[in-house]
Amino acid sequence: MIKKQIPNIFTLLNLLSGVIAILMALSDKLVEAAFFVMLGIFFDFFDGFFARMFKVQGEFGKQLDSLADMVTSGVAPGFIMFQLLLYTTQQQWFMEMNREIGQWSTFEQTNLQLIPFIGFLIPLASAFRLAKFNIDERQTDSFIGLPAPAFALFVVSLPLILHYSDKQIFIDLIINKYVLIAITIIGSILLNAELSLFSLKFKNYSLKDNLLKYIFLIMTLFLIITLKTVAIPLIIIVYILLSIFDNSNKKLQLKKIGANFL
Repeated sequence: MIKKQIPNIFTLLNLLSGVIAILMALSDKLVEAAFFVMLGIFFDFFDGFFARMFKVQGEFGKQLDSLADMVTSGVAPGFIMFQLLLYTTQQQWFMEMNREIGQWSTFEQTNLQLIPFIGFLIPLASAFRLAKFNIDERQTDSFIGLPAPAFALFVVSLPLILHYSDKQIFIDLIINKYVLIAITIIGSILLNAELSLFSLKFKNYSLKDNLLKYIFLIMTLFLIITLKTVAIPLIIIVYILLSIFDNSNKKLQLKKIGANFL
């Protein structure tokens, strides 16, 4: 039946968006690349939505979804980070040359040429995370480790902030190669960390069962209204911090329950 293929069509649209995003990144059109990654993540949300709606979830769709996510949420952000690091190291190269003409060593040049390749940690870590996700039966109601699309949104928000934001403090951070390297390494670790992160899937809409999700959605809306593009990476950080708080709260409750039995 046609409806069985609707989720797969959305998955393929996700993949197509990722391929175009890579092409845009290679053409140094990072804003366009960012928008295509976001479009791919939009399609990624709806492939799962329609799969659940039509009750056609299966192993084939699961594997196809991970392959598409690998391109859109792994390879494309890796190329965007590569280009950002290339830009920041070239800027550093020009500044150093202006400061000390004739004193630029081959060792320093080699270091700056290699730094952009750190960005490719993102597709490597994403591949490892997606492979684990497919065989990890714990990740039904929550995530273990940062979802690849979430980290992809963090990365692609950086060129959008550079292009659209007028807040110099954030621009200065993004054009700092050490900040970009830190984002890449920390994000790659979080992708595969044994850290439980809450899911935004609603089984019901009661306040009691979904308080944390409602708090997150309200904070998300507030950040978007007040900070616009700058809100995107902050939303991901808030998501991680709320999850850590929720985990700590659950552990505390379990300790209290255990103490009551003693």
